[in-house]
Amino acid sequence: MDVASTVFMFLASILVLFMTPGLAFFYGGLVSRKNVVNTMLSVFFITGISILLWILVGYSLSFEGDYYGMIGNFKHVFMNGIDLNSLTTYKIPTSIYSIFEMFFAIISPALFVGAVVGRIKFKFLAFFIILWSLFIYYPMVHMVWSTNGFLAKLGTLDFAGGTVVHINAGVTAFVLSAFLGRRIKKNLNSNSHYNLPWILLGTTILWIGWYGFNAGSAFGLNNVAMQATVTTTVAAAASMVSWVILDIIFVKKPQLIGACTGTLCGLVGITPSAGYVTVFGSFIIGICATLASYLFVNYLKAKIGVDDALDAFGCHGVSGILGSIMTGLFATKSVNSAVIHNGLFYGGGFKLLGVQTFATVLTILFVAIFTAIIILFLKLFMPMRVNHKDEVVGLDRSEHGEDADYTVEISDGIDERKRDMYLHSDEFQGQFAQLNSHSKNH
Repeated sequence: MDVASTVFMFLASILVLFMTPGLAFFYGGLVSRKNVVNTMLSVFFITGISILLWILVGYSLSFEGDYYGMIGNFKHVFMNGIDLNSLTTYKIPTSIYSIFEMFFAIISPALFVGAVVGRIKFKFLAFFIILWSLFIYYPMVHMVWSTNGFLAKLGTLDFAGGTVVHINAGVTAFVLSAFLGRRIKKNLNSNSHYNLPWILLGTTILWIGWYGFNAGSAFGLNNVAMQATVTTTVAAAASMVSWVILDIIFVKKPQLIGACTGTLCGLVGITPSAGYVTVFGSFIIGICATLASYLFVNYLKAKIGVDDALDAFGCHGVSGILGSIMTGLFATKSVNSAVIHNGLFYGGGFKLLGVQTFATVLTILFVAIFTAIIILFLKLFMPMRVNHKDEVVGLDRSEHGEDADYTVEISDGIDERKRDMYLHSDEFQGQFAQLNSHSKNH
């Protein structure tokens, strides 16, 4: 065992897991007050589902055996027969390698939740995630990251999840949104974000977690991991600044949500190439990711008419597609010896660009078709969308019977300083007596 690399992967895995509650805060801050609980629960509950699925069949379907370069096998249910103490080629235990990949299987479906918040039934979403993992996510992992995978053998480069995670989740978000239809008009107030500080908190957690996501994909404490750390940082910064500049030009004001959105677009854009490109390459990719996503979110989305509530496709899908293709432009052997053919801008010709473009298009088609099939299948057994009344009331109450702000109703018309006294009246009997005496004297 390479002890240093194993400790590094242990910490990277924790950072990737940390991204899921970070995403819950990010999405929870973006939605309206009446859908906060539903949004955060939908994201966080995926943690439990994905862990159990991964242990049950996920690891086996992703990395064990091979059927036509598309999928693994069912021979290791509950990871039976797998020696967790055996070492991978990176000299880290199979156990920590599996845990790292498991946490990817958690954050990936959580990303598309943002597209459907406020109008999808929780039960439908839960069953969809199970089938999506089995028939879309695990096959994508096998095709791209397994040594026997179809796309891996073609020479596809996806360092940390451009195709497997972001294009996959983004396209899924788009198809789900198309099937669900538009939100009720009165819910489309773009200024009704629940909590702006939560959005910044979620973005910060995601950025921190992304170092586990990207640097950890080097599977060891080495120069490639360090390169991925630098390129991730530069791309996020370039993308953030670019989005704020665009807001100043077109909205006439720098906005916090814009800065956070831009940051995430840069992180998404650099993910497929983080360990393959130079610092300059990451700078260009970060800027281009913002330009592409900004154009889609602010101009093309309305013309297409698909109501992706929190722009999961606009950020993850669009920036992921661009980042995957641009890997074919900027990847270079000078950064990572795993690059067999240099990108177009480093003298490698069009070969790698062609492979990256093919893998990107194939991923879009594969995910779109199978997502539609899963949706149509589930709709035979259960409704997909909540009814009109529940959507107006909000899913926090209609689906869960909970409110993010338990003090909202009782605090109406009550002095902020007295709110806790009313909530916990049995503990403030003396203070209430003083208030009543004061009222009578006046």
